Amino acid sequence: MSKLVKMMGALGLTLGILAGCSGGPKPPKAAIKPHELTAHGDVRIDNYYWLNQRDDPEVLDYLQAENVYLAAVMDHTSGLQDKLVEEMKGRIKQDDSSAPYFEKGFWYYTRYVPGGEYPLHCRRRGSLHAPEEVMLDGNAMGKDLGYFSLRGARISPDTRLVVYGVDTVGRRFYDLHVRDLASGADLPDVIGQVTGNVVWALDNRTLFYTRQDPETLRSFQVLRHELGTDAAGDVLVFQEDDDTFECSVGRTKSDRYLLIESNQTLSSETRILEADDPRGAFRVFQPRRRNLEYHVDHQGDRFLIRTNLDAANFRLMECPLDRTDFVAWHEVVPHRQDVLLEDLAVFADWIALEERTGGLTQIRVMAGDGSFDEHIAFDDSTWATWIDVNPEMGSRVLRYGYTSLTTPRTTYDWNLDTGERTLVKQDEIPGGFDPADYRSEYLMVTARDGVEVPVSLVYRRGFSPDGTHPLLLYGYGSYGISMNAHFNSSVLSLLDRGFVYAIAHVRGGQEMGRNWYEDGKLLHKMNTFTDFIDCGRGLVDRKYAAPDKLFAMGGSAGGLLMGAVVNMAPELWRGVVAHVPFVDVVTTMLDESIPLTTGEYDEWGNPHQKDSYDYMLSYSPYDQVIPQDYPALLVTTGLHDSQVQYFEPAKWVAKLRAVKTDRNPLLMKTNMEAGHGGASGRFRRLNETALSYSFMLDQLDWKE
Repeated sequence: MSKLVKMMGALGLTLGILAGCSGGPKPPKAAIKPHELTAHGDVRIDNYYWLNQRDDPEVLDYLQAENVYLAAVMDHTSGLQDKLVEEMKGRIKQDDSSAPYFEKGFWYYTRYVPGGEYPLHCRRRGSLHAPEEVMLDGNAMGKDLGYFSLRGARISPDTRLVVYGVDTVGRRFYDLHVRDLASGADLPDVIGQVTGNVVWALDNRTLFYTRQDPETLRSFQVLRHELGTDAAGDVLVFQEDDDTFECSVGRTKSDRYLLIESNQTLSSETRILEADDPRGAFRVFQPRRRNLEYHVDHQGDRFLIRTNLDAANFRLMECPLDRTDFVAWHEVVPHRQDVLLEDLAVFADWIALEERTGGLTQIRVMAGDGSFDEHIAFDDSTWATWIDVNPEMGSRVLRYGYTSLTTPRTTYDWNLDTGERTLVKQDEIPGGFDPADYRSEYLMVTARDGVEVPVSLVYRRGFSPDGTHPLLLYGYGSYGISMNAHFNSSVLSLLDRGFVYAIAHVRGGQEMGRNWYEDGKLLHKMNTFTDFIDCGRGLVDRKYAAPDKLFAMGGSAGGLLMGAVVNMAPELWRGVVAHVPFVDVVTTMLDESIPLTTGEYDEWGNPHQKDSYDYMLSYSPYDQVIPQDYPALLVTTGLHDSQVQYFEPAKWVAKLRAVKTDRNPLLMKTNMEAGHGGASGRFRRLNETALSYSFMLDQLDWKE
């Protein structure tokens, strides 16, 4: 147990975790300290409320004790974990680089060096054969740091400067720096502890950026900074006073306008300002209205607006530059009941649209004069496609991305004039990967209310649905975020060991259109959970999975999904992995000081209203823990998580330990150096994946 001994020595813990080895490791027990919570006359007793004190030594000791216990229980899998890490690492091209794109005289790209955790941000002037200029070296900047994240990397309009943000904690507070690309030296300007969302004005010396509330973490202010001045004197340009909204800054692709966008679940509002007049006053494009969402870009003598105005699945509108209120909007692409308009890219005289139909993404290209209107065709059974980086307004070529469960990320250029498609780059998967060795499917499972729920599956060639195979079912189902069928080289380690990997496209996402989202939130949230359970049972019934080898995984709001389904159908799952799970729904949503709470009332409901309180309480995983047998559980969190606070999974695990009636493993890993996204670095995060996979394989008594 060398790893465990090393860990315990480093922590200085004498917790009796090993219990002399004879009886096996003993799990830590969190102290019971009853705390009364009252709402609408209902009294709840939270025995582990005290765990929300991040800096309390007792809390930190408990989190460390859980880490030590996990290490003890999983120590016998250390060889398997090492093998999985090396296996997954072997599928990552060490010296990989991104597809280069051209903008304002330079080719821009990122690349990795062998062994490097972080990318280098590079460019070449005029030609890909020109000398390389390394703008930002992530490995040098992140050296010896437990956590490192770089955000921004925005080039000034004259291409001489780059602004970038650095977070070394994982709580998504960034320090902004500005680098002179000719000398490689940073300017004295440092803007501390902001969101990292930043944009240049056209004068090459003015920056607009957003700042978050230090307690709630809501992005609520836009400030203006002029190079060479003290950031303490930066000018407040806009403040979002509605605590259900967040704000961001950007610039139209044409570079003509700066944008301040305020967004919440049901509404949005945009302010615009000429980008060559940074000291001017932003003006409202269209005043906010309940249930009106719109997103603006600029093309020639018109603005283009993607909006849900009288269009649940969104439509495309236009308006003149001098009349932007919605009464001046005219339709360009109408609303369609079976097609969701998700995004668009604007060019000088044409546009590209991201659409979704039948659960799958599509790309549509339209000439501005109406002479051309075509969809790009794809061949796989399930896939994902998207409009990629297209910075040049005058381009006649569309850069788009494509992937599937069997196709690595691929970048294409599509020529509008000739219809010719050119392969720019496909991710190389070392280690002998051959897409012909794998098969994917896209099928429908009937939910209990008769709704057909899509499921994407992938397995190794030769698989037969005979009811003997293990299956990992992944799900999310919130915020209208669709879970697309992306290639994941790490999943090959499961497929090669006989697993089926499946994605349940449950309600709460937007795979089947806006109504799919509406049917999986607020007082319809239970559909998300029952859809997932029904997909699991349906896959067992169709013999894609053995009844005793069905696993589930989800993270964040998908972790809420995991918490709900283990309460509702614990017998269905052999094991469940819940990453950074949002499980204490009612208590969190009642506390407006907790990050991200007020902006999510229209997603989950406002528990200050009794009907929402009662409904949320009916599924809140922490509140619904009862004495019953639960499947094997692995729970992960990050001490500095800015989205789902670490104490939610910690409390959940503590309560499960106290009341569950089974002897199945219940393990929790807290990354003490990271936040919501887990470990930083392309190789370090593989350790977390290997832990999840070895946990599942161990439940099957896997022997290599």
